Amino acid sequence: MFKKLVAIEPVSLIPSAEEALHTYAQEVVLYHDIPADDEEILRRIGDADAVLVSYTSRITRAVIERCQHVRYIGMCCSLYSEESANVDIACARERGILVLGIRDYGDRGVVEYVLHELTGLLHGFGMPMLRDEPVEITGLKVGVVGLGVSGRMIADALAFMGAEISYFARAPKADADAAGYAFKPLNKLLEESEVVFTCLNKNVLLLQREQFDALGDGKVLFNTSIGPGFDSAELDAWVRRPGNHFFCDTKAAAGAVGEDFFSLPNVHCPAVSAGRTKQAFVLLSRKVLSNIETALAAQT
Repeated sequence: MFKKLVAIEPVSLIPSAEEALHTYAQEVVLYHDIPADDEEILRRIGDADAVLVSYTSRITRAVIERCQHVRYIGMCCSLYSEESANVDIACARERGILVLGIRDYGDRGVVEYVLHELTGLLHGFGMPMLRDEPVEITGLKVGVVGLGVSGRMIADALAFMGAEISYFARAPKADADAAGYAFKPLNKLLEESEVVFTCLNKNVLLLQREQFDALGDGKVLFNTSIGPGFDSAELDAWVRRPGNHFFCDTKAAAGAVGEDFFSLPNVHCPAVSAGRTKQAFVLLSRKVLSNIETALAAQT
């Protein structure tokens, strides 16, 4: 059991999971606002030996080096890679602090968002139609850039609806090939696809000017990554060309774009995270508690 566990900001646990925290620590402190700076984070951590953080704050080297008691940091948000994490995992490792994160808890909501927006565009439901007449997903040429869990779920859903799926990843995937999905070099995929999805790890910016030129006009680009998967200035320039449409659920997924970007008629952003559903919070909570149990087991 930890002596003191502190959630330094809102971490999206369901009420029963918040109650369960008391079985893992003698004292539990939950903060319900986001700390303003490192000094406030340090004040909140205090003498805690376990810390929970969401995606809205960073636990930097400067913070970790001043934490004398912390043995565990739990990321209640997606951890895809050490480089993209909002916790300095390398520094934590140097100091013997275990860091565990979660992933793959909000993907079903993202797939539903994609189907909702794509069918709206193809049929003209609540927005201008992509073509001169309504078209189905059947036969649509779809390219998926990044075939991780969410990318594969999007591919599977659209394939079920009859789309022709191609993908780009760091290497061909045998299971994707077996499903009939065609591996293509990035620029070829962009050129030959009507609709493209970027499903990338945070801070992976694959689409630059060359890639947007390959994508061309009259195309649709969805970004379902946590952050932009492209050079945002190049996206801004591309979306202003004729016939192009861009979709993202949150404004952060577009990155640093022009002031009028989200007022453009062919930019579609509800500014709501598609993955933050009731079911996702339940799954997030289970994974956070499981990680705490893993951390305690590792330190006994």
